[in-house]
Amino acid sequence: MSRRLKTGRVSRFAQQLTASSAVAVILATGCGHHHHPVQVSRQQTAPPPPAAYPPQTAESQQPRPPARIPVTPVPPGGVSDADLDFVNTHRPILSETGRATWYTAPYKGRKAANGEVFSDSALTAAHRTLPMGSLVTVTNLRTGQSAAMRITDRGPFVDGRILDLTIASAKATGIYRVGTAEVRLDVYQTPKPIETGGRWCVQIGAFKSEHDAEELKSQLLREYPNSNVIEFPGQDSYWVRIRPQGDNREQAEFIAHHIPPSDAEAEAFLTRLD
Repeated sequence: MSRRLKTGRVSRFAQQLTASSAVAVILATGCGHHHHPVQVSRQQTAPPPPAAYPPQTAESQQPRPPARIPVTPVPPGGVSDADLDFVNTHRPILSETGRATWYTAPYKGRKAANGEVFSDSALTAAHRTLPMGSLVTVTNLRTGQSAAMRITDRGPFVDGRILDLTIASAKATGIYRVGTAEVRLDVYQTPKPIETGGRWCVQIGAFKSEHDAEELKSQLLREYPNSNVIEFPGQDSYWVRIRPQGDNREQAEFIAHHIPPSDAEAEAFLTRLD
C-alpha cells in the first residue's frame, strides 16, 4: 500500500535537519533498479547533470566538490591479469555476505555510474557504497563459484540485496540462470578510503505513482527553497534523489535515517557517488 510523506512530517524532518546544519539538496548521479520475477534487474537512465550549489552562508561559500563526479576508469573487460595476481597474493580487507542478482542496461550506450559505458560482457558489478573502481571477488555460497570484478555502478536499490552483477559476472559466479543467490563479497583494493571521506547522497523510491514522487518533491522544495530536489522516472517507477551540501556523508546519513519507511512509499538508500 502506498504511504505518502505528510507535510507535517516533512516539516519536522526539516526542523531536525536545520538544527543539525544547513543542507543543500541537489541531484545525485546513480541508477535505479526494476526486478523481474527471476530477480533480474534493469538499472535506469541517470537523471540530467546537477546544477551548481547556490550560495547560502559564509561556510557554504568555501570550495566545494564539482557537481559532476569524475570518470573512474577500469581495465578493459573489468579486471586485468595484474588484478588477478593481486587477488591471488593478498588477503581481503573487508568481507560482506548477502544476496546478489544481475542486471542489464535499458538501452545501448548507457553509462554506468563510474562514467564509462556499461557493458554486459565486462566483469563488473553495482554496489551502493563501495568506492568506484574497487577490486572485489564474489563467491556463490551455494556452488562455490567465484570471480574477480570491479565496482563500476550503483545499486541495487532493493532492500536485502548487496550486489547487482553484469551478465558476464553472473555467468562467472553461477547466478545467471537462477537469477539471484547468496554470495560473499570480498574487497581487495579500493582507490579511495572506505570509512572516511567520499561523496554521498540519498535516493528515495521507488514510487509507483509519479504524482506521489512529485508531491514529495514539492513538499521538500517548499521546506528548502534554496535547494534543488530532483524527481525522475525509472522503469515503471519514480525516484527522488537528495545530495547534501558538500556531498557530506554525515548529512546524507542523517537524511536517510530521518525519512523512515513508515513515512514514504519506499526505502531511503544511502549511496556513495565516487
